[in-house]
Amino acid sequence: MDPLNEEWYENLIIDHMTEKLGYEHLYGPDVRRTDDSYRDVFLPDILPDALRRINRNLPEAAVEEAIRKIQNIEIGSLEQCNEIFNDYLQSGVEVHFFDGKEERDDIVRLLDFDDSENNDFHVVNQWTFVEYSEKRPDIIIFVNGMPLVLFELKSPSREETDASDAYLQLRQYMKQIPSLFVPNVFCVMSDMTQTRVGTITSDEDRYTAWKSVDGDYSGTKAATWSTMIDGMLPKERLLDIIQNFVCFNDSSEKVVKIIAAYHQYFAVRKAVVRAEEAVNGDGRIGVFWHTQGSGKSLSMVFFAHLLQRHLESPTIVVITDRNDLDDQLFGQFSRCVKFLRQKAVQAESRQSLKNLLEGRAANGIIFTTMQKFSDGDEPLCDRSNVVVMVDEAHRGQYGLTERINADGHVSVGAARIVRKALPNASYIGFTGTPISTDDRNTREIFGDYIDVYDMTQSVEDESTKPVYYESRVVSLHLDENALGRIDAVYKEFADQADEASVEKSKHDLGGLDAIFDTPETIDALCRDIVDHYENNRADVLAGKALIVAYSRPIAMKIYYRIMELRPEWKDKVGVVMTMSNQDPEEWFDVCGGTTHKKEMERRFKDDSDSLKIAIVVDMWLTGFDVPSLSTMYVFKPMKGHNLMQAIARVNRVCKGKEGGLVVDYIGIAGALKRAMKDYTSRDQHNYGDMNIAETAYPKFLEKLDVCRDLMYGFNYRKLIFQNSREALADAIAEGTDWLLDLERHEDTESFLKQCQLMNQALSLCKSMVSEEDAHEAAYLSVLRVQVLRLTGRGSGGGSGMTYTEFNKQVSEILQQSVHADGVLNLFEKDSVEISLFDEAFLQEVAGMKEKNIAIESLKRLIKEKVRAYGRTSVVKSQKFSEMLQNTLNAYLNGMLTNAQVIEELVNMAKEIMKDRDDAQKLGLSDEEMAFYDAITQPQAVKDFYDNDQLVSIARELTDAMRSNATIDWQKKESARAGMRRAIKRLLRKYKYPPEGVEDAMKTVMEQCELWADTKISE
Repeated sequence: MDPLNEEWYENLIIDHMTEKLGYEHLYGPDVRRTDDSYRDVFLPDILPDALRRINRNLPEAAVEEAIRKIQNIEIGSLEQCNEIFNDYLQSGVEVHFFDGKEERDDIVRLLDFDDSENNDFHVVNQWTFVEYSEKRPDIIIFVNGMPLVLFELKSPSREETDASDAYLQLRQYMKQIPSLFVPNVFCVMSDMTQTRVGTITSDEDRYTAWKSVDGDYSGTKAATWSTMIDGMLPKERLLDIIQNFVCFNDSSEKVVKIIAAYHQYFAVRKAVVRAEEAVNGDGRIGVFWHTQGSGKSLSMVFFAHLLQRHLESPTIVVITDRNDLDDQLFGQFSRCVKFLRQKAVQAESRQSLKNLLEGRAANGIIFTTMQKFSDGDEPLCDRSNVVVMVDEAHRGQYGLTERINADGHVSVGAARIVRKALPNASYIGFTGTPISTDDRNTREIFGDYIDVYDMTQSVEDESTKPVYYESRVVSLHLDENALGRIDAVYKEFADQADEASVEKSKHDLGGLDAIFDTPETIDALCRDIVDHYENNRADVLAGKALIVAYSRPIAMKIYYRIMELRPEWKDKVGVVMTMSNQDPEEWFDVCGGTTHKKEMERRFKDDSDSLKIAIVVDMWLTGFDVPSLSTMYVFKPMKGHNLMQAIARVNRVCKGKEGGLVVDYIGIAGALKRAMKDYTSRDQHNYGDMNIAETAYPKFLEKLDVCRDLMYGFNYRKLIFQNSREALADAIAEGTDWLLDLERHEDTESFLKQCQLMNQALSLCKSMVSEEDAHEAAYLSVLRVQVLRLTGRGSGGGSGMTYTEFNKQVSEILQQSVHADGVLNLFEKDSVEISLFDEAFLQEVAGMKEKNIAIESLKRLIKEKVRAYGRTSVVKSQKFSEMLQNTLNAYLNGMLTNAQVIEELVNMAKEIMKDRDDAQKLGLSDEEMAFYDAITQPQAVKDFYDNDQLVSIARELTDAMRSNATIDWQKKESARAGMRRAIKRLLRKYKYPPEGVEDAMKTVMEQCELWADTKISE
């Protein structure tokens, strides 16, 4: 038995939580249940006492009413029920009851957030729950008798299972025992190597690691399972997370439950401390810099929520600098209205803003744009309990000083205008891009950084993906003078917000129309985009791409030209941009109408929708999230934070996404480098130059060469370039066989890793790779998947590749659909048992010229059957496991040749076939045959009984187990003892075991316990 198995890991976590965090441990089978149905969601002896203790001022009737309400939430889906329970946890349960004198209304609190020690914290393992089926989660954290956190663990030492299997098990639990998840706050899945946290609505890629115990990010690479437990589950910390860092982001399409990531939790906590100091001090809370895509908008929601608990009824003013950003952020706050406990409002004008501020002495969340402060100069509110949250508080948006331009015009900094309107407010700036090192204005307004979560940290945590770019300016045939003029404009204008600089910038950039707006340029651009997309990006994830156009007229020209080139793309391509009454009428046919933008947004966010390419100008370049979006074609000069915000549209996390690709048609390389100069030094080092020509493409060539070297000795190139289906099929089979040779084991393991790295680089630089190299890389990738699949490392071969994707990979080589025979389809679902019990199949495999493939094929099929026996038959499991291990040991030690080990494995398969035939001859089911094997394992037994008697004993044993085994019997010693007595009474009727073979009883009892461990819990 493996000492470092799942049970060992389970006990390690329990010991940690009891000894270090002060939790009380309960063993599930020993906990009293209200009846034998095992449908108790709550700990029946804990919940009532805890609620009475927390609500001492309320009568018993109030507590009983609260328990009735939380036990009977049956409204809609699991997600909807969970949202109701989450509200009960955070705000208490509203109850109506008779106190003996009169009818009353009050609130029963389920948790004591003020005194953590006034709550009961239990860590419970092996808690059986029965609903649509019986399940037994590994560990559940109960607080006041309510199951709030659920752990699903996988053995640290088993190669065939990992945290992903734990995720699938959690999803199954939610279907089979949904009631247990109604109170759930979050789930944890762990195989010790990976420990990740998510909610009941989280996809697997949204389960994230909690990497800090105290807000220090320096040791995140060393984070382990204990970091998550010590970071989230200390009693006060868990209560804080439940109360302040769990919310529902509801839309008309779906319910999404969100728990803060570790960087959001610690940053918001720091920000609230600074806010308390600022309100009583100089009003400068600080700058909250979390890189784009890392959840800044939700951090603002968590901050607003927590602020209401730590300041005295603050009024929160949220400022953006554009209407569409205002709408996006307002939408985020509106979707979290239940969590915020108040509805945010949007100011329609300066007067509206003034009315909203003057009309209240406290509370309120008010959204406004910067422009509304510029329409007057009188103070709007002089209260000190106003906190101003400024979105995208980057350099250039604000200024405290006046400037006199060359024409004598006086411009006043936006920050000075806001300060004048709200003189006693406190200010916090949220930004996804850093403030400049020499930017004094931003520090004067907001103060220094509160928290920095940079690009490197975000990518390391898989909160975002890295962004790469590919330069294709040459495709447009622009002359060097034109490119020089573009770069000169970038260099001349920093991110200035004063009116004169803006006007001069517009004038100089306007002169570029003559370069960008020619029919020849538009034609070359569109032809190249279509070619690049079709050949390199259409099959990446959902095929979503943005084209960023220089201007609205050019956006429409790009659309019309693409329609000429690909008229069948009418449903595939759309335009999203602002419209005015003066626009040409034909534009409205493409992007007009009041509902157009919302409908386009809905379609573009739907991965299954036919809309794949959106042409934009300014819209969707900030605050617009589509996880599967992985490609952006840039035909617009951008710089600084505007550029960094735009390209971050492709950095969102999505399963299977290596990174985002920005295809540059305008020469943004210099602008990117300049924009990076204010990022952290490690960001500059890691992402200062992400040109695929200098990063991904050299990496691809390097890994391709490494794979070639690891394949040295097998000349596959003579086969794969013949343009012959037969030659290619031979190359796949022979190459796989070659890699499976025992003597090459270490090289093969290296090949598997290096080939995966090659594929990751290829997914980004495919357009630069020669046809011959792409062909060779595809072939090597097929070998990798074949080896992984044959050695039994998951249906996707551990490569993240499904069978469908695998077949598609083969198709890429042959330029047409391929359905190869033999090894390619050897392990399709449901074929394993049929193949193993097919004499013709065994002969075919034994006769293969690729002997290593034959060995791996037989070995995997037999292992599958032995594993199945391990769940059903003590005797057969031990017998065939030993046979297989002895055969493989002899093979590994060089005592058997390839041909000999194949013969041994085929004979073993035939022995397994004979076992099945024997059961059929005796008229026994598989279950009954397992008991027959157990009672007849000692050969001497058959000397005392005829075969009919043995068959009868096996059948009665099976029936007795079915009728007597109860839930959790194998976990309770008293129940186990009772079961053993019942079995012994039955066997005594047949005078079993016979004299002299008393040891036979041990095997029979082991079989009974194995049966219960598997059958009862199925």
